[in-house]
Amino acid sequence: MLAQLVVNPRSRRGREAAVPLRDALHRAGVQVVEDGWPADVAPEADCIIAAGGDGTLLGIIEMALARGLPLGIVPLGTFNELARTLGIPLELDGAVRTIAAAHERAIDVARVNGTYFVNEASIGISSRLTRLQTPDLKRRFGALGVLGTTLQAFRHARPITVEIEHEGGCERLRTVQLTVANSHRFGGLVNVADAAIDDGWLDLYSIDVRSFRQAIGVLCAILAGGRTRADGLRAIRARGFTLRTRHPHRISADGEPAGTTPARFDLVPKALRVYVPLKENK
Repeated sequence: MLAQLVVNPRSRRGREAAVPLRDALHRAGVQVVEDGWPADVAPEADCIIAAGGDGTLLGIIEMALARGLPLGIVPLGTFNELARTLGIPLELDGAVRTIAAAHERAIDVARVNGTYFVNEASIGISSRLTRLQTPDLKRRFGALGVLGTTLQAFRHARPITVEIEHEGGCERLRTVQLTVANSHRFGGLVNVADAAIDDGWLDLYSIDVRSFRQAIGVLCAILAGGRTRADGLRAIRARGFTLRTRHPHRISADGEPAGTTPARFDLVPKALRVYVPLKENK
């Protein structure tokens, strides 16, 4: 197997893992034909290997789709949501063995205003978090840094009025956090039981809490792992959404900046082939 290796040096473990990763790939029989960040795909490559966090994938997905190549994932980030969703081992040797075995699964890919993402894109608190949670902060402090900036973002949260269009109609919502999810797992906490990364649907979640009681109810609904009804939580399932706001609001996609509203969210069903453990192959 000839692999285009892309290691993100800004990911939490990217720098320290680069040499051990190349050695592990060599031992597994995977030949690295070219590497770098960013990089063009070598013409002879059989696959692309993305080594980094979920944000690393934003720059790689379009390359993989354009070339029609499968994607191997070596999780080196803070949350590694896609790797956890697909059952890819978080330790380096396990991830490399998964790539070398070359079992593929086709997953949906979402877009917001043309920017690809796989887990979720959102406006509100999470967009503020994207600006606060710099690569250096996540690399130095990990989950503690994420928790600290999350509390800081909630302190400054302001409601946003959003007009939403989807195939089921039009709605007007007041929200402090609006997320459009492609996967059942996102945000380091949410795991929705009746959603999947290859089900052909997008799920929109809007949160607007105005009291401590509402906040507790929404938290319980989120932890319940389903589309549980709760005062302050709205969930809509559709194949696409158009969002409009009175003023432009920043969008984050898989933890990276992705422009501003207005925004169009759509889906490319089962467009991306990813190497997964055999038991996860579907």
